[in-house]
Amino acid sequence: QLQLVESGGGLVQNGGSLRLSCAASGFTLDDYAIGWFRQAPGKEREGVSCISSSEGNPYYANSVKGRFTISRDNAKNTVYLQIDGLKPEDTAVYSCAADWGYSRSCPLAAALYNYWGQGTQVTVSS
Repeated sequence: QLQLVESGGGLVQNGGSLRLSCAASGFTLDDYAIGWFRQAPGKEREGVSCISSSEGNPYYANSVKGRFTISRDNAKNTVYLQIDGLKPEDTAVYSCAADWGYSRSCPLAAALYNYWGQGTQVTVSS
């Protein structure tokens, strides 16, 4: 059974950092692209970053470039999202998602991902 479990969220001050984790089970990261998405109250879900499957190429939304870094540890079957320079507008529920394929590139459109974790809350105080 394919499963994704996020962790690492919390309450941080403006300018702080967090590292979110997305632990995968039931599949290998070499076969599935992983995307990170966030949704703030009253706003649409936004794709912020993804990493392709076999080639492990990272992609970022323009809104987060330079502050977010996606990486993965194949041995742990875990994808990380390092967030630096946190701002109050980064406050949201962050979720990871997976879908098969996407060896070279990966999409930031939520509709293209079939498997989702439960999300982790990130709150940035001003």
